Amino acid sequence: MLSWEFPPRVIGGIARHCEGLAKALVRDDHDVHVVTLDFPGSPSYEEMEGVKVYRTATELGHPNFLTWVLLFNHFLEKRMADISRQVEVDVLHVHDWLTAFAGISFKHHLKKPMVLTVHSTEIGRAQGLHSADSFSIDGIEWWAAYEASRVVVTSHSMKREICDHFHLPWDKVDVIPNAIDVTKYNASVDRGAVRARYGVGWGEKLVLCVGRLAPQKGIEYFIRAVPIITQRYSEAKFIVVGEGWSRDYLEGVAQSTGHRWKILFTGFISDAEVIALMASADVLVIPSIYEPFGIVALEGMATGVPVVASQVGGLAEVIEHDRTGIFVHPRSPESIAWGVDRILSNSDHARWLTQNAREILHKTYSWEAVAKKTVEVYKKAVG
Repeated sequence: MLSWEFPPRVIGGIARHCEGLAKALVRDDHDVHVVTLDFPGSPSYEEMEGVKVYRTATELGHPNFLTWVLLFNHFLEKRMADISRQVEVDVLHVHDWLTAFAGISFKHHLKKPMVLTVHSTEIGRAQGLHSADSFSIDGIEWWAAYEASRVVVTSHSMKREICDHFHLPWDKVDVIPNAIDVTKYNASVDRGAVRARYGVGWGEKLVLCVGRLAPQKGIEYFIRAVPIITQRYSEAKFIVVGEGWSRDYLEGVAQSTGHRWKILFTGFISDAEVIALMASADVLVIPSIYEPFGIVALEGMATGVPVVASQVGGLAEVIEHDRTGIFVHPRSPESIAWGVDRILSNSDHARWLTQNAREILHKTYSWEAVAKKTVEVYKKAVG
């Protein structure tokens, strides 16, 4: 398995996906080797619950992200060549375009099949192709999908997107949803103490938003909904968890609302603290404008917080409106405010939603189920 991020290097959802899948595959008696990038303080090799993890030193850097990706793929290739002298590989699983160069090279070197998971696309993330780098990344994604024996996506909306955009044969693409380790979200939390840490007092409402601070996450529209929500819930406080290159812009948007003092940006916080915040919130808002899957929705469902989410992409498949969560229109502060009010104005309905959500979670979104489906894809690839 090849991924540019793997814990403790956690940039987005790919790291958690690879960790959950790799550990579940090992529990199903498969031999899993993960090749990834180095991380300060982490060993170059370790075993994590049976998963063999090789971290690769990147000896050259570059200020341009795409150029840096090309450079670290060179070092990944060298590390994989060394590993292949001791390890017999049946199938190579590449995650997203960032490790496509090393994956494709290794595929031809070993003459073994390659499976590609497309977690998102450049044209979707950027809402179009607007720069030379974007066109290059789009081309790399097409190339990786072409070279792969099988392509995996996490939702039916993503399957339609990549088959249309990359002109892939429909039967080459398998849909396997994301998953989470539900046991991580069952911890007992002192809601009062957690809320107090973030300045949320007794009787105040906590409206939470968790996501990378990037345009496709739609956090701007959540912030613009704050004045509308505050008209009815003057005691509400708003917390934005996450880091990203749009942070300065979003803080400027918050300032422009006239309610900056009600909005807290936490930046990056630990997984345990994110879970504690989710378990202590009154409502979790996921305002994405592009979302191939939406693992944050599963995390919210697991902690028992009512979820309000944009009806886009994979979110539209994970949530059932007014049964396991509330759908709102993307790019609409007014709709987001309506969804939050739907939760805050009816605590009995909110509890019913969370009960339904937890039932669905256990049935459909376990890593064991995902691993078994992934093994079937490997079998197709190997033939």
